[in-house]
Amino acid sequence: MTEQKLVNPNVEERFAVHIDDYKHYDTETLRKHFHVAKVFGIDEIRWVYTHYDRMMVGGVVPATKAVDLLPIDQNKMPYFLARRELGVINIGGAGVVTVDGKNYPLAYKESLYVGKDSRAVTFTSADAKNPAKFYLLSTPAHMAYPTIKVGQEDAEVADLGALETSNARTIRKLLVAPIIQTCQLQMGMTELKAGSVWNTMPPHTHSRRMEVYLYFEVPENQAVCHFMGPRDQTRHIWLANEEAVISPPWSMHCAAGTSNYIFIWGMAGENLDYGDMDFCRPSDLR
Repeated sequence: MTEQKLVNPNVEERFAVHIDDYKHYDTETLRKHFHVAKVFGIDEIRWVYTHYDRMMVGGVVPATKAVDLLPIDQNKMPYFLARRELGVINIGGAGVVTVDGKNYPLAYKESLYVGKDSRAVTFTSADAKNPAKFYLLSTPAHMAYPTIKVGQEDAEVADLGALETSNARTIRKLLVAPIIQTCQLQMGMTELKAGSVWNTMPPHTHSRRMEVYLYFEVPENQAVCHFMGPRDQTRHIWLANEEAVISPPWSMHCAAGTSNYIFIWGMAGENLDYGDMDFCRPSDLR
């Protein structure tokens, strides 16, 4: 394998938290372990390397130049996707992801799966005045599946909830089976309708996989309150626009905003069955 001399230095490492320790966390400690305030790097990729299924959370805004996907020191690999897969969702202006010489244009809310063994990956914007904003999730991979673009029209769509319960929402399953093949990564998008604020109702756990949420299109001066923890030991984290939260496999997850919003969910673990959830009745939450 050809060595890449440059290594992305902008990587923060987050270790896994035991459920017994979590119960004693104050607000500052809770945010330190689970809140990701700065997701997107300008002209560089920012990463948070978690020890939950080795999920990596990142983002890049190629504002003035093309940005390459560089290897990281934590993986000790000559190129980033030597033993990983990558999911990309664009939440900004039009952009292009180039994978081993092939261009994949991504408009707003469009996604791309990049398979293991892809060597040269580059992110660019179509218009510097309205740059792309690429949200990135990466997980370890054991198989090399094809790189595939999944647009909004390709998604599996489900409308759930109701305005009466303040959770009318549209779920778009993007990088999930049976739309594409992945090793363990799954990604999609949930959009709250006007007048609705609650997502993921009823809340649930899935100990077979962890999850990361990125909240965006949160209006100025509004916020989202993300709830987590065992059903009898819940905590909350307030998030602003384009901030993310890490959800451990032992944690239920749901949120309510002071306005409607959109969030991207991404999962990793041993189970690719999207419907594998252990539901919690809202009346049982403490």
